[in-house]
Amino acid sequence: MCEGFATFKQRGEWVELQFMARAVREGFKVAKPWGDSSAYDVGVEAGEGYLRVQVKSTDCRTQYGYLCQFKPNAHSKPYTLKQIDFFAAYVIPKDEWYLIPAAVLLSGKAKRAVTILPEKPRHPARYLYEGYRGAWGLMLPEEEKEQNVERMGGQVLRLKS
Repeated sequence: MCEGFATFKQRGEWVELQFMARAVREGFKVAKPWGDSSAYDVGVEAGEGYLRVQVKSTDCRTQYGYLCQFKPNAHSKPYTLKQIDFFAAYVIPKDEWYLIPAAVLLSGKAKRAVTILPEKPRHPARYLYEGYRGAWGLMLPEEEKEQNVERMGGQVLRLKS
């Protein structure tokens, strides 16, 4: 269940390191809060402030994709938009990151788990979160997003990486 690690906590710490290394490679500056008492795992510099990122991971393959849970441990209250700005979900076997704004998962009826599929799905309409795969540009400050957008005929194609 937790291949290569003695505990899920150890795996979580490793995934946080993977996130920080990848974020730096993508051009972001990161900070790690001291201790385990924050609702977020990593701060990512964005303009004049920081985005609070909660890092999650999955290797749980189901018939439909990879199940990733977006809830704290069983003894904690659910995450809120006052605590988290982004979720970073790592699909370990595929080495793929999903950067999902917290509002997408926490607004309205909060989603505690979603299925993501970092491969070409047979039924793409079922996979609502695939647009967040590799979406590092979503964490850029607004002024930088405009500079890093590829356009064609006034329509946004994608954020440049």
